[in-house]
Amino acid sequence: MAALQQISIPFQSRCPPSRQINAKFQSQKTVKISFSGVFPSLKLSKLTVKFAGKSRSGGGAGGAKMADSAAGSYATAIADVAKANGTLETTSADMEKLDKIFSDPNVYGFFTNPTIDIENKRKVIDEIASSSSLQPHTANFLNILIDMKRIELIKEIVKEFEVVYNKLTDTELAIVTSVVKLDSQHLAQIAKGVQRLTGAKNVRIKTVLDPSLVAGFTIRYGNSSSKLIDMSVKKQLEDIAAQLDLGDIQLAV
Repeated sequence: MAALQQISIPFQSRCPPSRQINAKFQSQKTVKISFSGVFPSLKLSKLTVKFAGKSRSGGGAGGAKMADSAAGSYATAIADVAKANGTLETTSADMEKLDKIFSDPNVYGFFTNPTIDIENKRKVIDEIASSSSLQPHTANFLNILIDMKRIELIKEIVKEFEVVYNKLTDTELAIVTSVVKLDSQHLAQIAKGVQRLTGAKNVRIKTVLDPSLVAGFTIRYGNSSSKLIDMSVKKQLEDIAAQLDLGDIQLAV
């Protein structure tokens, strides 16, 4: 387990190398965080995180790219630790819980409010961890984000974790959108169909309700949900309108 003694995560911009040479990204600040209390069996002494530049934030598209890179690095770090600790599935369940918790604007606003004391935020994390039965390392991870003033990335981290998890487990995510809730038998058939199309070992279904489809359903899968199977009545009506060259005329249903 010696290889797990230290994990180094370089937070680098996804910009081309020529841009990375920019003077304001030359220096690096290293922050060391203790994980020993949470992972005694793994003897993880510390997690070393390197931030490129003096500032953790940036404006415009460059700042957004750096935020994406940071979220991906954090997600990879927690996934690697969970995999090594044999808690990848439970950590994935924790991330789903965090997705729901931080989707509440009041919760997200509380933790991202710079005027609220860090200790108060830590106390709330303890309450969330207890009430939601979070893994110890998940709660500790949240405290790390608070200490490093990176808790605003939690939503992006959750999304990136799902990507990392799917790769580690050879899982294909399929988003099924329908007018009404589909029963488990139909969802199982859809999962088998996506599995045949992708060859993935596992298929994970997420359901979304959208009354505008009129009837039927759509399935999105692939990298960033880039592939679409549209079996909705709305799509059929749009196709008919296009064939009849009805332009912007909207069909009432």
